[in-house]
Amino acid sequence: MSREKRRKEEAPMPSIAAGLLRFYEEESFGIKVRPEIIVIAAVLLVLVIVLVPFFLKV
Repeated sequence: MSREKRRKEEAPMPSIAAGLLRFYEEESFGIKVRPEIIVIAAVLLVLVIVLVPFFLKV
């Protein structure tokens, strides 16, 4: 179904939104990653950077 046809079938948007809600309705392309995974990866990266000097002291 085309985007134009789909918009015609939907209820009209409230005038107060000024089209801002439509921005989030459109599907975005690219890799989709959950925010929890990003936070966990960042914490693990910080831990690795902090712990590496302790393991390299010989």
